[in-house]
Amino acid sequence: MIYIKTKKEIDFIRESCRIVAETLQLVGSNVKAGVTTFELDQIGEDYIRSNNAIPAFKGYSQGGLPGFPGSVCTSLNDAVVHGIPGSVKLNEGDIISLDVGVLKNNFYGDAAITVAVGRISDEKKKLLEVTERSLYLGIEQATSGKRVHDISSAVQEYVERNGFSIVRDLCGHGVGKFLHEDPAIPNFGKKGTGPKLKNGMTLAIEPMVNAGVYSVTTASDGWTVLTSDGSPSAHFEHTILVTDNSPEILTVC
Repeated sequence: MIYIKTKKEIDFIRESCRIVAETLQLVGSNVKAGVTTFELDQIGEDYIRSNNAIPAFKGYSQGGLPGFPGSVCTSLNDAVVHGIPGSVKLNEGDIISLDVGVLKNNFYGDAAITVAVGRISDEKKKLLEVTERSLYLGIEQATSGKRVHDISSAVQEYVERNGFSIVRDLCGHGVGKFLHEDPAIPNFGKKGTGPKLKNGMTLAIEPMVNAGVYSVTTASDGWTVLTSDGSPSAHFEHTILVTDNSPEILTVC
C-alpha cells in the first residue's frame, strides 16, 4: 500500500528528516583517519537522542536477523550498505557511507552520504561525484504524474554512462509512517513504467553504485552487504516529498 500523507503527517516527517540531516552533517564532520566506526555511531546516536528522537535503525530486524546493533550504518570501501559500527579505525584514502534513520512523533526520516577519509583516489572521487549526481537526477523526476521508474531510469542512465554499475539487489522505498513502505524504488528500470507518483508521497531515493560489477554478497554478520568483486561502493540518499511542481528534499538542514 502506498501512503499519501496529510499536511500534519508531512510536518512530522519533515521534523524527523531535519534531525537526520543534522546528524549526518555532524557525523560526517568527524570522519578522519584514526576514528573508529563505533565512535561515529555514538556521536550520531547521542545527537539523535538529544533531539528527543529515536535512532530508527537500532534494534531494527529483517528476515529473522538479530536486531541491528548500531544507530548509524557505517559502510567502509567495498561495503555497500548496512555496515555494523565497531572497533575498525578509518584510514587515509578510505570512503565510508553513513546511513541514518530517525523516528520522532511516530514518523520516520532516512538519508545517507558517502564521505572521503582524507585524500582519496581519483576513481573513488569520481565514484562519489557520480553517485551523488545520480541521486539528484533521480529526484528531479519525482513529480506528481510521473512514474517510479522514471526515477530509476534517470539514475541508471547517468551511472552507467559514467562507467559504474548500479546495485540491483537493493532499492529505495517509501518512508514516513514506517521505515520501509511501498513503493520499492529500484535504481534501474524502464522509463514510463512503475506506480504513478502522486502529490503527498514521501520517498527515500538512494542510489548504491559500485566501481566494479553490480553483484553483491552478504558478510557473515548477516547485515553488511559487500561488492562481490571487492570494488569500492558509494551510497547517497534523501527523503523527498512528491509535489505537483518540484520535489521537496526533506533531509536538509
